Amino acid sequence: MDWGMKNRMSRLISPETGRAVWLAIDHGYFLGPLTKLEEPAKTIKPLIPFTDALMLTRGILRNCVDANLPVPIILRVSGGNSIVGPALSNEDIQTSMEEAIRLNASAIAFSIYVGTEHEHKTLIALGKLVDEGQRYGIPVLAVTAVGKELEKRDTRYLALCCRIAAELGAQAVKTYYCEEFEKVVKGCPVPLVIAGGPKLKTEHDALRLAKSAIKKGAKGVDMGRNIWQSPNAVGMIKAIRKIVHENASVEEAVKLLKKLKT
Repeated sequence: MDWGMKNRMSRLISPETGRAVWLAIDHGYFLGPLTKLEEPAKTIKPLIPFTDALMLTRGILRNCVDANLPVPIILRVSGGNSIVGPALSNEDIQTSMEEAIRLNASAIAFSIYVGTEHEHKTLIALGKLVDEGQRYGIPVLAVTAVGKELEKRDTRYLALCCRIAAELGAQAVKTYYCEEFEKVVKGCPVPLVIAGGPKLKTEHDALRLAKSAIKKGAKGVDMGRNIWQSPNAVGMIKAIRKIVHENASVEEAVKLLKKLKT
C-alpha cells in the first residue's frame, strides 16, 4: 500500500485503536429527504466533532458541510436508482475519481449487489474504481447492499459478498451484522465495518448491535438512522464511540447515554 493510501486509511480508522465510527448520511440519494435528514446541515453540524468520517454524496458535501471543518470524507460515488424505481440494485458509477480528488475525499464508496440481475455490472464497476483508486492513492469502500431484500442478510451470503469485494481489491468493506459474524470477518482479509441498517426499535438495540459487531471482529460502524434519528443524537454517537474506541460494555454506554439526556 502506497504512502498516500496508508495516510488516507489512517484518517478513517484510528491508528490508536484500530477502529472507526463513521456517520452515514448518504441515504437521500435513493430515499429522498428522510425524517431528521430533511435539512442535512442542521442534522450534521452537532455530530461532526464525534465522528471519524462522514459518508455522503457530493451534493450534500458541497451544500451542507463547512469546508473549514477537519472531517474526513467517504464520498458515495454510486447511484442511478431510487426507492420507487424497479430495482435498487441498478446502480452505476455516477461520480468520477477526478471529482473525488477535487473534493479531497479520503475514500470513495460503491455498492455491490451480489446475487441480483445487476451483480455483474456492479462488480465490474467496483474493479474499475479499485484500479483508479490505486492510480491516485484513494481507498475504495465496497458496500454489500441488499436492496429491499433484507432477509438476505445471513452469514453465508454476507461472507460471500465481503470476500468477493476483498478479492476485487476493495480496501475496506461495509456490511451488515449477522449471526456468526465472526465467520464473515474470518473470510474477509480487509477491515469490515457494519451498517446500522433501518432504525432499530430502541437505542439499546443499536448499542447492542455495535458491541456485538466489535466483539466479533468488526473494525467499526458506519451508522446513520440509528444515530441521527435518535432524539438524543449527540448522546447516541458518544455512546457508540465509547463502545467502539474504549471497549465499553453496553451497560456503560447506556449509562453515558442516560447521563447525556439530563
